[in-house]
Amino acid sequence: MSPPESPADWLRYLYGKLTQQRPELDGYVEYYDGEHQRLAFAQMRYRHEFREVFETWRDNFCGLIVDSCTERMHVEAFRLAESPGTDDQARHIWQRNRMDALSGAVHLDSLVQGVAYVLVWPDEKTSEPKISPIEARNLAVEYRRGSITEIEAAAHFHVDSWGRHWATLWTPEYVYETRPGQSWEEGTRGPNPLDIVPIVPFRNRLRLSGVDRSELSDVIPIQDAVNKVISDALMASETAAFPQKFVSGLEITEDENGNPVEPFQVAVDKLLQAEDPQARFGSFAAADLANWVTLISMLVQHLASISRTPPTYFLANGTTFPSGESILSAEAGLVAKVKERLRGFGESWEQVIRLCFAIKHDKRQHAYDMETVWRDPEYRTEAQHIDALLKLHQLDVPLPQLWADAGYSDAQIATFREWRKEDARAAAELQHIGPKPETGGGFGATPQPKTARQMASKPPQGNSGNVNRKLNEDS
Repeated sequence: MSPPESPADWLRYLYGKLTQQRPELDGYVEYYDGEHQRLAFAQMRYRHEFREVFETWRDNFCGLIVDSCTERMHVEAFRLAESPGTDDQARHIWQRNRMDALSGAVHLDSLVQGVAYVLVWPDEKTSEPKISPIEARNLAVEYRRGSITEIEAAAHFHVDSWGRHWATLWTPEYVYETRPGQSWEEGTRGPNPLDIVPIVPFRNRLRLSGVDRSELSDVIPIQDAVNKVISDALMASETAAFPQKFVSGLEITEDENGNPVEPFQVAVDKLLQAEDPQARFGSFAAADLANWVTLISMLVQHLASISRTPPTYFLANGTTFPSGESILSAEAGLVAKVKERLRGFGESWEQVIRLCFAIKHDKRQHAYDMETVWRDPEYRTEAQHIDALLKLHQLDVPLPQLWADAGYSDAQIATFREWRKEDARAAAELQHIGPKPETGGGFGATPQPKTARQMASKPPQGNSGNVNRKLNEDS
């Protein structure tokens, strides 16, 4: 098949690509949301008997595995190599687009579905850069031949709240848009002032093959097994967890239709008795649910190992809660995984900011040495954190860097700078209006140079006077 030649051909090709990948993406979203419980391993009769119980039942670890990563991903600022500190203009663009909140949604969707997208385009009213996150289920991209980063074309298919269909195609040369009621051949074509596809992908676990992988792709089979075992345990608790009573040697009574009649109404306050001396009463042992608990614990341990999530997050540590040092050691794998994801996401956010500067015709659109500043993903106690910062201060690390490492925002650091300036001005004013040090005599006054030389040449007296007085008294 040859590459698409017209905008309509591009839309058809990318829409077909999107429809092929959407069922898989929908499945990942269902597992994250906990809508995946289907009793996949249960027998047919159990599905009918316990449908109402398990349709609303949830025991989902997929959300926990993803959230344990996203809660450690926070963009603080952007730093340029040629300027000290962080870039104020980049921070202004970030705040104006409310990315403090929306960036978390981008990270979340990327981990769940394997990829998420961000559109950077001029605002229709203000012409300022507008950052718009887009879900992977609504956008398809095509990379250039031989590249896994350079996008040749991208199409966004959107259905609004009134059910109207919109489609927008971006290429480096043009932008093509179809409105509701138009076919893909009747769209409007316009130039692309950026000369680049303004879509930035956030790809999770990017590989040289170009395949994006969800964080849930490896844990879904184990999650299904957990659901199956827990379903069995719940059905066993419903049918066999209570001791079943039996009676032998008793004549069975039937009704007029030939159906057996239950001879006893069993209850806590009821006493069972029979006139037949051959009747024998007994009970079966209740089912032991500990076997299911052991199997579920093993599966949860596999979930923790494969996803590198600390076992303490699953409460799989028995009755003894681990110490602080043990928790930090258990989180080492999770922290390493998050830092690896931050490297890829950081490159994407830097591309987003460069596109914003390109819209403003700013030379920083070519700032390829830009760096994303992330909040430290490692959790530590406040005492440990501050103690480490004090030791770094002894190594002459600048205070603004220590403030940033302590978790203070750029706005707070700017306030600290102003406060320090005010304190310095107040100290200078007090020194100016305060008493002057004496230069003549007096206690604590600095001696003149001549006097100082005389004092230095005089031999010390020490305790010689006391020694002579003691000798005269003895004589």
